[in-house]
Amino acid sequence: MKKIIFTLLLATSLIASGQEKVDKEEKGKFTLSGTVDVYGTANFVDGSGTPGILIANPGNANGFGLGFANTVFAYTKGKTGVVADIAFGPRADDANMAGAINQLYAYYEVSDKVTITAGQFNTFLGYEVINPSANFNYTVSYLFNAGPFSHTGVKLDYTSSEDLSFMLALTNAHGISSADGNFGGDMQIGGQIGYKGQFLNVIYGSDGSADDALYLDYTGGFDLSDTFFLGINAAYANSSDTDSGYTGAALYLQNTFSDTFALGLRPEYFKVSAGTADADVFALTLTANASLTDNLKLITDLRYDSSEDGLIEAFAAEKSVSALTLAAVYSF
Repeated sequence: MKKIIFTLLLATSLIASGQEKVDKEEKGKFTLSGTVDVYGTANFVDGSGTPGILIANPGNANGFGLGFANTVFAYTKGKTGVVADIAFGPRADDANMAGAINQLYAYYEVSDKVTITAGQFNTFLGYEVINPSANFNYTVSYLFNAGPFSHTGVKLDYTSSEDLSFMLALTNAHGISSADGNFGGDMQIGGQIGYKGQFLNVIYGSDGSADDALYLDYTGGFDLSDTFFLGINAAYANSSDTDSGYTGAALYLQNTFSDTFALGLRPEYFKVSAGTADADVFALTLTANASLTDNLKLITDLRYDSSEDGLIEAFAAEKSVSALTLAAVYSF
C-alpha cells in the first residue's frame, strides 16, 4: 500500500513539475520603461525662445517648460514581440505621427539573423533620437529637426555577423501621418548598411511633397581613447521635383571624466537649397552631462547659433543667438 501511495505521489509530482515547465514556456516577458524631462531655459537676446528645443512652437520656450513624457510597453514571447511607445508633451508633439503614439510595432524573428518588423518605428537616419534620455545633448541639431522622425511600414533586418548588418524598409512617405491617410499611395524604400558601428542610410521615394526625394545619411563614431569619443552625422537630401534639398554635418566630441560626469561639444553646419538660392546656419553646443543617480541626470547646454540668412530656429530676424538650458531627465 505504501508503494502504491509513493508511486502516486511521485507521478503527481512529475505531472505538476511538467505542467509548471509548460506554463513557464508559454509565458512571455513583459517590460515597462519610460522617461520624463523638464527644463529651464533663457536666451541672451530680446524675446523668448531657444533654438533646438523640439516643440511645436520653439519661440515659446522660455523660463521653465515641459519636454517629453513617455511609457514603453514591451512584450516578448518566443520569436515574436510587440512594442507600444506612448509619448506626450511639447517635445513629442512634433515627432508623433499618430496622436500620442511615438512607436507601435510588432516583430518576428525568422531566424537568429533575420527579423521582420511591421508598424510605426523611429527613423534609422541620424545620430540623435526623439527621446532625450538617449541623447548626450538636450537641444537637438538642425539635421535632426530636418527629419524624418518616424516611419510607418515594414522592415527586414539581417545580421550577417557581429560587425556587419543590413536593413531594407518599405514605408509610407514619412510626411504622411495617420491624420492624413496615404490616399495617393506615396511610398518610400529605405536601406541601411552597418559595419562596426558605422551606418550608411538611404531613403528614396515620396516624402509627402516630392515624388523623387533622396535622403543619404552617414552616422557613426569612434572611441579615440578610453575616455574620448567622436560621433559623426552627415546628411544630404535633394528633390528634382521641388528643386530643393539640404546638406549638413555635425560632430559629437565627448569626454568622460568619471562614471557620473562628461563634457561634450557639438559643432554643426546646416545648409538648405531652393533653386539657385542657398541659406546656411552654424551652431555650437557645449554640454555638461551629470548623472545624479542611476535614473536621474542633469543636462546643461550652452548653445550659440549664427546665420546671415535667417535660419536660426525661432529667431529668423537675428544674426546670432546664445541660450542656456538646464534639463532634468528621469528614466525608469
